[in-house]
Amino acid sequence: MSNVMETKKQIVEEITEKFRNSQSTVLVNYRGLDVAEVTELRKQLRDAGVDYKVYKNTLARRAAEAAGLSELTETLVGPTAIAFSDEDVVAPARILNDFAKDHEALEIKGGVIEGEIASLDDIKELASLPNYEGMVSMLLSVLQAPIRNFAYVTKAVAEQKEEQGA
Repeated sequence: MSNVMETKKQIVEEITEKFRNSQSTVLVNYRGLDVAEVTELRKQLRDAGVDYKVYKNTLARRAAEAAGLSELTETLVGPTAIAFSDEDVVAPARILNDFAKDHEALEIKGGVIEGEIASLDDIKELASLPNYEGMVSMLLSVLQAPIRNFAYVTKAVAEQKEEQGA
């Protein structure tokens, strides 16, 4: 009996650490997905560096309370899978939201974004953001725009001067 209790305590500690260390966490109801669909979803999440697991709700509730996320316990009802991401804040929300669009059986329940409880709307809003590389690309194009425009104007002025001189 004590081995079972020790195992459960270790699992609760593991989940608690994941809640504390993850940039974003998304909880989903996966009921209705077949094995092939779940396998495809797991592959997409694994490729993005997202940890996706199904835990017993009682253990996940205890871990949420230990991590200071007691509001999350209301969401931990019924079949629930949890996606944790330590690196990319957007990845789990984007992947799960896109997958839910194609597979109606997958339902996003809620989650945690950088230590704060997130509603379904917050997660969908986060899913619409580009990933880190996309944001950096957008920033660089914004920073390059004034220089590029200046180069175009300079070239146009130079061409105009050449035409007037000829």
